[in-house]
Amino acid sequence: MEGVDRVYVSVYMPEMQCVPGVVRFFRTHRGQAWASSSLMGPMSRHFVAAMEQFIEREGIEVMRFRRGERKDDVLEERLRKFPAAEEIVFIGKAQEKVAVFRTGKRRNPRTGQSYPWIAKSSAPVNQYYVYPVDRDFRPFFLKLWTYFAYNARLCLNGHEYARRPLARKGIDFAALDNGVLHCQEPKRLQAICDGLSAEKIDALLRKWLRRLPHPYTAADRKAGYRYALSILHAEFSLTQVLDRPVRGRMFFEQVIRDNLDPGRPREVQLIFDRNIIRTTPGRFRTRIVTEGVTPSVNVCHRNTRIKQYHKEGRALRTETTINNTWASARASGCTTWPGCVRVALPPTAACWKPNE
Repeated sequence: MEGVDRVYVSVYMPEMQCVPGVVRFFRTHRGQAWASSSLMGPMSRHFVAAMEQFIEREGIEVMRFRRGERKDDVLEERLRKFPAAEEIVFIGKAQEKVAVFRTGKRRNPRTGQSYPWIAKSSAPVNQYYVYPVDRDFRPFFLKLWTYFAYNARLCLNGHEYARRPLARKGIDFAALDNGVLHCQEPKRLQAICDGLSAEKIDALLRKWLRRLPHPYTAADRKAGYRYALSILHAEFSLTQVLDRPVRGRMFFEQVIRDNLDPGRPREVQLIFDRNIIRTTPGRFRTRIVTEGVTPSVNVCHRNTRIKQYHKEGRALRTETTINNTWASARASGCTTWPGCVRVALPPTAACWKPNE
C-alpha cells in the first residue's frame, strides 16, 4: 500500500503576509486613516472572547500543555474514552513564538512629523489546539493563532483517512501501527489512498472553520479575504507486508553489510529501544544483536529524507518526508500536492524485490 502518511498544512490569508497587504486591509478595505497594531487588538480580543464562549457553550474540555508533553499522547488517551463519531475531543492551549505585525514610529524628514508604521516582528502568542474527530478523517488537529493575521496549521493522517471507508463498508482489515497489516480488498484500499486529494483536505478545513468562531467578519470574507492552504510538511509511505517477516531482516542485514566498506557511508548506527548515556549501568561491547534493534536506511538530500525500515517485524516501510514542497513541485498553495506525490512515491519495484 502506498499513499499519504502525515500532512502539515499552513492555513493563511495570502493578502496578510506582507506589510503592504496589511496596510491595504485597514486603510482601503476598512477605511481607517492609519494602519496600526492598535486596530488589531480589538480583533484579537473579540476572537478570543468568541472562542471562550464557544468552549463554554459546547462544554469542551480545555487543557494547557506542559513543556515537553507529547500532544499525540494526550489525544490518544482521550480517544479511548471518546464515543462520538464527529465532535471536538478537547482544546489545548499553548504559547508559541510566531511572526506578527507591530507598529513602529517613523518621522517625516521634511516636516519632522511622526507617523505609525507597520513592521513584521515576532512574539510569543497564545494558540488554540483544536482536536476534533471527523467522520472521514478521524482525529486531526487545527492550531489557531490568536493574534493578527490569525494564521493556522492543519495536521492530518492519511492512514486514518484510508481506514474509515473500510470500517464503514464492513471490509475486514487489521491495523498496523500507522498503517494496514492486511485487508480483505487490497485494491479498494489502494484506490481509497489514491483518492485523498487537495480538494478533500480543503473541504475538511472549510467544514470545521464553519463550526468554529472566525477571526474575520463576514464582510471581510465577502470582500475576498479568505484562507488559503499551502503544504508545509508532507510524509508519504510505501508499506509492503512480507509473507515471511524474516525476509525484511535479511534485507536490512545485507544492506548494512554491503555498505561497511571504507568510503561508503560516514556512519552506520544501530537504533536501540532504550536510552544509553554515560551513567547507564551495565557492560557494553560490540556483538551481534537480534532483539530490541530497529535497523533502518536513511537517505537525505536538502529538505527531503527517505527512510526505510522493518516496521513491527512485519513489513518493509519506505517513508519519504518533504519539508520544502516548493522545491519538489515548483508551485504554490495546495497545487503542490500532485508534484509531492509524484516525487515521494517511486515505483514499487525500485524499493523492494523479494528475490534480491
